[in-house]
Amino acid sequence: MWMCAGFTMLESGSVRTKNASVICLKNIGLYAIAGLAYYAIGYNLMYVDVESWIGSFTFSYGPSAQEIALLRGDASMEKTVVENGYAVMSDWFFQMVFVATTASIVSGTLAERVKLWSFFLFTLFLTAFIYPVIGAWTWGDGWLNQMGFQDFAGSTIVHSTGGWAALAGALVVGPRLRKFRADGTVKPTPPSNVPAVTLGVFILWLGWFGFNGGSQLALSGVADAVAVSIILVNTNLAAAAGVMAAISVSRPILGRYDLFAGLNGAIAGLVSITAGPDIVEHHWAIIIGAAGGVLCTAGIRLLEVLKIDDVVGAIPAHLVAGIWGTLAVCIAAGGNVGDQLTGILAVGAFVFVTSWVLWLIIDATIKARVSPHVEELGQDVAELGIEAYPEFLVIPDPDDVNDLKLKK
Repeated sequence: MWMCAGFTMLESGSVRTKNASVICLKNIGLYAIAGLAYYAIGYNLMYVDVESWIGSFTFSYGPSAQEIALLRGDASMEKTVVENGYAVMSDWFFQMVFVATTASIVSGTLAERVKLWSFFLFTLFLTAFIYPVIGAWTWGDGWLNQMGFQDFAGSTIVHSTGGWAALAGALVVGPRLRKFRADGTVKPTPPSNVPAVTLGVFILWLGWFGFNGGSQLALSGVADAVAVSIILVNTNLAAAAGVMAAISVSRPILGRYDLFAGLNGAIAGLVSITAGPDIVEHHWAIIIGAAGGVLCTAGIRLLEVLKIDDVVGAIPAHLVAGIWGTLAVCIAAGGNVGDQLTGILAVGAFVFVTSWVLWLIIDATIKARVSPHVEELGQDVAELGIEAYPEFLVIPDPDDVNDLKLKK
């Protein structure tokens, strides 16, 4: 859950100040929607009575019959509850915050031009249906898991799913106004609040210890304690390597030593190790994280060439690094290349096509994108009637001023 705060800081600092308040509302809103949707149906689709493809369409979820009996005073149920290994609803909460992470990825990519309620509607379908189906195939013991697909904590299941959904949304919604100029150059959009972005990345880094370490799903003995310690060290090493690798290649790839590339390098390193953080040889974590940082930086440049607008660099950090991390399991964690590729392609095809169709439907009905007037004015004032930094003097954007002169 703490990672949601990290995404909020990262995204609100990455956008222009005129859109920061909407980002805050989107992030607390998506967390609330994820919790309600995953409780109403998502968890059941992902884990209850899964038969290869999907679980149960029953509504709501709750404690086991044995737990309820125990709470009502039946002491004979205590042994059965203990033998289960964990309280039933503790698993629901742990899995729910994963689905919220997936939705946060989409939020960052589409910032500054997607309509608030259109995004909320997409989040509802993502957390109630799209993500749970992928989860049923894998962690729910569906067909990909039975085949041998490995993804310890979600490089593909969580991060690539969010990345594919974000890519589909970026293609339908389109880039921000004048992000790509008529002469082919890219308008720089540096973070408006660098300390907030940096703080967000540190919060995510810390939260990842729960993300990966918690995926051990147990801490009941010596073996679990050792396993979790190894996972935490690998997670930290991969992130550190991702930072330094991204900074090192940012100048030849982006033309400058880039702060944003370094911050995204940390996230890419974390995403890359997430599929196999339980490897014993720590040097592999450094190699995997560093490669993730390089691929993420190259991905940022590739999106610029393709004229795909990703405000926070979420697609390179989560989708590109997620694919790499899933394949990296074959190097050090015993994964099978065929199984891993099958999982990557199956998840990618399902999530991208489903998300693309859903975004098209949203755009054809309630519109996915704000009007040009709202985008120029800023979503904070236009949609919320509030500014995140009201004491700041807004300086007109040079490109906006030039456009106004041309119109006159």
